[in-house]
Parts: sequence; structure tokens; C-alpha cells
Amino acid sequence: MAVGSEDDRLAAEWAALAEEGTSGGEAAAGSTGSTRVLNQDEIDSLLGFDQEAGGDGENSGIMALVNSALVNYERLPMLEVVFDRLVRMMSTSLRNFTSDNVEVSLDQISSVRFGDYLNSIPLPAMLSVFKAEEWDNFGLLVVDSALIYSIVDVLLGGRRGTAAMRIEGRPYTTIERNLVERMVHVVLSDLSASFDPLSPVTFRFDRLETNPRFATIARPANAAVLVKLRVDMEDRGGRLELMIPYATLEPVRELLLQMFMGEKFGRDSIWETHLASELMVTDVDLLAVLDEMTLSLHEVLDWKVGSRILLNASADGVIELRCGEVPMFQGRMGRKGGNIAVRIDKELPKQEVAH
Repeated sequence: MAVGSEDDRLAAEWAALAEEGTSGGEAAAGSTGSTRVLNQDEIDSLLGFDQEAGGDGENSGIMALVNSALVNYERLPMLEVVFDRLVRMMSTSLRNFTSDNVEVSLDQISSVRFGDYLNSIPLPAMLSVFKAEEWDNFGLLVVDSALIYSIVDVLLGGRRGTAAMRIEGRPYTTIERNLVERMVHVVLSDLSASFDPLSPVTFRFDRLETNPRFATIARPANAAVLVKLRVDMEDRGGRLELMIPYATLEPVRELLLQMFMGEKFGRDSIWETHLASELMVTDVDLLAVLDEMTLSLHEVLDWKVGSRILLNASADGVIELRCGEVPMFQGRMGRKGGNIAVRIDKELPKQEVAH
């Protein structure tokens, strides 16, 4: 019975401490050494969890931390200009290719991880791997099954107004692969032309795959730009997805950072002229160095008032003129009008600045 009463006493003390910590309010906050205990709702709020979504929504704090490593395509604003040109050029090229009324529209531009996108590709589909010759890297062009059957139906003379017949559960035939490959060549040619005003590049068709595992062109965690295009041919059509890793775009990253075509970074002619004119009238200090010597710290500490430092400089010796730490000229010391002067004999060669 003594043991039971001791346990009851300890339990009562812990309960009193818990009530004081949670309901003490401002009094507990004002006292030194007291700690406020957070409840589960406050912890979830700090982590950013959405209670209604069960804590696993896209806006949760943990998901924000996970996705923070992704590069946002909006940091490369010129990409929108390039893909807008691609849409307009593809509309014309595919009309000539299919002899049908084709409309191409841009659905979405987003940033994704390569591995996540590869696992999300709806199969069956054809994955075209292409190489950017000048950038020495690869990209991916995905054609979904609806567009594959629509292109085959149009090129082989299918009647308008009838939906393309799909036969699922079988591999694509050689004729279907060849026809889709011809369309991919047309799209890659337009993509090269879209980048031409920015940076000349040739996108060369490499291979056609139907298994996403064989179309791996980057590490799963690498970031990439995903462009979703919609191709409509009256009652037929499908989706075309273009995925370019950021590593492929790295050689032209500076150009893609432009806000408009032909933007010059820091190249303002008015400002350059003003800066040049102001630099020409700027005052700079020149130091005439008579001699330099190296002394130990022990010798320097022994200096006292009246100590003498002997310089190896003669009256007609060579003097070096410096601007800061940069040697500029060599000359000789003399007098002119009661002032000590230096006559410049030669200009010193410019030295490479070590970074």
C-alpha cells in the first residue's frame, strides 16, 4: 500500500506540472526557466502540414523542402520565347507533313526530376532520344499512343471525322515506328530552328525506344524542363512531350536568362560613354618607391625613436611608380621649381592579376 500511495503522489505531481505548462499562458512565458509545450496541431502548423489533406499534400512543409532543390524554369525566361516559336513552326511543318489541318498548342512548361517523369510516362508510348550536337548532351521526345495512331491513320489515308482505331496490347509495327520517326525528324528540325536566333544548335535523332528504362539520358535526381504540347488534327490528335535536362541547356544558360531576344547584359552604350569620360578625369594616387627591403619581425620590434633605416637608393637611381599595388612606370628622381619630381623613363608591362 505504501508503494501504491507513492505512485499516486508522483502521478498527481506530473499532472499538475502538465496543467501548469499548457494553461499557464502569459504567466508561464514571463517566468524564467518555464517551457511551453506545443500540442500536435501547433507542431503540424510549424511543419506546414495540411490537416484536411492528411499531412501529405503538395503544399506541406516537408514537400517544400524536398522540392526546393528543383530549378524553376521561370529563371530561364527565354525558354518561353523559344517554345512559342516552336509551336508556330510546328503548326506549319506538320500541316505540310500530314496534308491535313493541324493545330499545335502549348499546354504547360514545368520543372521535373528526370526519374519521376520517366516513371510517370503513360504506356504504350514511343520515346525518341535526340542529341544536341553543339551542346554534347541529350534530350527526350515522348509521343503518346493517341498521337501515334492518329499520325499513322492520317499518313495512310484514313478518312476524316473518324477516330483512329487503337489496338492495345501489341508492340508497334515497323511501319508505325518509321512513320513516327519521320514526324520526330520534322519536330527536331523545328526545334533546331527555334533555338537558332538564340544559339545555333543541331538536334539529331539518336534512337527510338518503347521501354522507358532504355531511354535513360540523365540521373534520376537531375532536374529537367518538361514541355507538354497538344497536337489536334480535327477529330484526331494526341500529346507530344519534350523533356530537356538542365545539364543540356547549361551551355546556353546565360542566353536563356535574357528577358527578351538580343538583350545585352550590362552593355548600355550611354552608361559606357559616361563611365569612360568620368574615368578619364578621376584622381589616382601614385607612390614613388625609392627602395624595398625585407626585415625580420624581431628587427622591426627593436625600432625606437631615432632609429635609422638605410636605403640602397642613389640620387640617380631608378624609382618605381605604383598605383596601389600595381607597378605603372619607372623613372628617375630630380627637382623642378623647388619641388621633388620624378621623370618617367618607361612604362612597365601590365601584370596578370592572380585570381
